[in-house]
Amino acid sequence: MESLKKSHHLGSLLCCVFVLCSHLKLALAGDCPADGRTWVPFQNRCYHFVHGDEDRIKSYTFDRAKTLCLGFELLTIQSAEENDFVINYSPKVWKGNVNVWLGMYYDTNSEDMMWFGEEPVRFTNWEDSSSPSDLVPIDTCVALHSNSGKWENVSCLDEVENGVVCETDQTEEAKHKPSALLSALVILSVVAIMGVSAVIWFLHQKHNLGSTILTAFEYHPPFRVLDTDQAGLVEAEETDSVP
Repeated sequence: MESLKKSHHLGSLLCCVFVLCSHLKLALAGDCPADGRTWVPFQNRCYHFVHGDEDRIKSYTFDRAKTLCLGFELLTIQSAEENDFVINYSPKVWKGNVNVWLGMYYDTNSEDMMWFGEEPVRFTNWEDSSSPSDLVPIDTCVALHSNSGKWENVSCLDEVENGVVCETDQTEEAKHKPSALLSALVILSVVAIMGVSAVIWFLHQKHNLGSTILTAFEYHPPFRVLDTDQAGLVEAEETDSVP
């Protein structure tokens, strides 16, 4: 009965691990658009790296790059981590150095560079200590070099680049999923509990088996009772031996 209970607990723990592993897989995969293209989740965003199969001519004007994203945003870089993600993933899609259009433009109202979506530019990674200023502001766009992660000011009208990355938010459901790290910690905790339970169960079984073996082989000396006939015989022998 006890073994049945422990087997039931072990099965329950295995079920928990399976569910948590499935949950972790979902958290890692994210919830990106299901439009037939390959979207790569990172943090709370999804990225599509346009490759040659979708557009044979691997050179895109700025306007063509925006068209390829089909209603999604061109790549925006909000942090060093996001910049590193793009340059680390690029070799999986493209060979050699690729210059990727960024979704940045010159805003005449604020007289400063702005991301599409009207977000201000808070993080930059220019090739030099400051942004080049040899272009007419309203003709200024930005390209990211995939081999270095550095940014360069280029002409929005005259330049063509060979890399396009589209970007969008994950759905609200995906944003509220527990983080992959938290899920991993939960899984590790469950595995640790399983390990401890298995050791306790093994020691318990070993103790019970050892007790059974000792009981079976325990030495019991015979209980000798001196009956009446034997007592009389001994007494007669002692009498006969007296001179």
